[in-house]
Amino acid sequence: MSLSPVHFIAVPLLAAFLIPIIGRFSKEFVKIVPGIVFLYLSYVAISLFPVALNKPVVEVIAGWKPPFGISLYYGPLAAFLTSLITLMGFVIWVYSYKFIIREPIEKYYMLFMLLITGSTGIILTGDLFNMFVFLEITAIAAYSLTAFLRDRDGAEAAFKYLLIGSFASAFFLLAVMLIYSQVGTLNFADIADKMNTVSYGTKILILIFFLVGLGIEAEVFPLNGWAPDAYSQAPSPIGAVFGGIVVKASIYALMRIIFLFFNFNEVFHFLLIIGIITMLIAEMSAMKQHQIKRMLAFSSIGQMGLVIIAFSVGTTDSVQAGLFQMFNHAVIKAMLFFAAGYLVFHSGSKNISALDGLGRDKPVTSFFFAIGALAIMGLPPFSGFWSKLYILLSVADAGLIAAVVLVLTASVIEAVYYLRVVSRLYFNKETASHSEVRRTPVSGLVAMGVLAVVIIVVGLYPDYLWHMLKPAAEELINKAAYIGNGLLK
Repeated sequence: MSLSPVHFIAVPLLAAFLIPIIGRFSKEFVKIVPGIVFLYLSYVAISLFPVALNKPVVEVIAGWKPPFGISLYYGPLAAFLTSLITLMGFVIWVYSYKFIIREPIEKYYMLFMLLITGSTGIILTGDLFNMFVFLEITAIAAYSLTAFLRDRDGAEAAFKYLLIGSFASAFFLLAVMLIYSQVGTLNFADIADKMNTVSYGTKILILIFFLVGLGIEAEVFPLNGWAPDAYSQAPSPIGAVFGGIVVKASIYALMRIIFLFFNFNEVFHFLLIIGIITMLIAEMSAMKQHQIKRMLAFSSIGQMGLVIIAFSVGTTDSVQAGLFQMFNHAVIKAMLFFAAGYLVFHSGSKNISALDGLGRDKPVTSFFFAIGALAIMGLPPFSGFWSKLYILLSVADAGLIAAVVLVLTASVIEAVYYLRVVSRLYFNKETASHSEVRRTPVSGLVAMGVLAVVIIVVGLYPDYLWHMLKPAAEELINKAAYIGNGLLK
């Protein structure tokens, strides 16, 4: 059997359908199935990565070549992001293995596999309508996982997410309809080739629809009202799923569309402003939070603002730095949510004040949280230092000194609220009894340990990842090459 990018979509989708059937015979095997899927996808990713670096793979579906048929585009950028999703999916599965043992596991893992299917589909598809389909698959799974614990707060958060997400779907579909009415095609490469025939006013209208439709899922201000509630009320593994997988796919979709269809200066200037506003408001909001998961949620929004700033500069170095930051955010924020999940479980409260002295009772989990906090702040020798440094350098090279100052200001705010939590863990006296807390399961410690190793190794040897990201950045910027490869010219 030859390996193909289709496997990134077909295998988790098949697993999602099989899990409820397997659950009738063995609930224990249900928990193993996702691990088998991610191990296989890791093999596919490792095998196809060098192929994509040499020449993008355009997978033709059902024998109909683009632009008439549906195709998948697997280039360096898709190779990087699908590998990242596979890594994060595997680690989240390890963490979830014991975390949700008392919950309806068939439903959880089925939705998890559907979310992986949708996210990888968003990245791989070369067709605009199919991107909409995969966005809907991802969204439906995300809504359900938000309300997975079936309590009142979770249901309220899921309903808010559903309501706002419905607007996102409507606006995205409007953009798809308008583009098709103008150029008569839904293939990405063909649209990019014909977009110069569309009037400037119509382009702006289409752009607005896309910004609203994808900006909601990408947590862009002021469209991110769903995120704090969804992150804080969903199970902790799902917070990592949102930050490490769902948002990354949405950011990719937004940037792919902008760089292909709307790559004129005014768009990038607007993105820069939106990115700065998103970053600053989110960081200031995070500093005011009294609950640990809401703080992490606003922090994630701020990090997405930083990523948008990097992409808005539009140079190879800045896009490369933005991809580096996406990688770091996925890994670091997942570890923070993992550690926070067990800190909340051990303390019995989501409030930051309840964490006082927990560093002495739960030293390993607290240590992992501290590593994540220092890494996300951008302190050496952790990986977060390098992505922030590269973003600052690329923004400064573009002459955007005011943006550099604002990024540094946001970083100071970020340091304040993360150090506040770390100081409570280690330096405050206990204000509540933690005597009846249980041990963090080995699976949780292993998941956090793997991410900690990645953070430290990438921090010590950043050049390996940095050079690996260069072909991905060049692919996003090189519109002509995408059109030629996507249309099999």
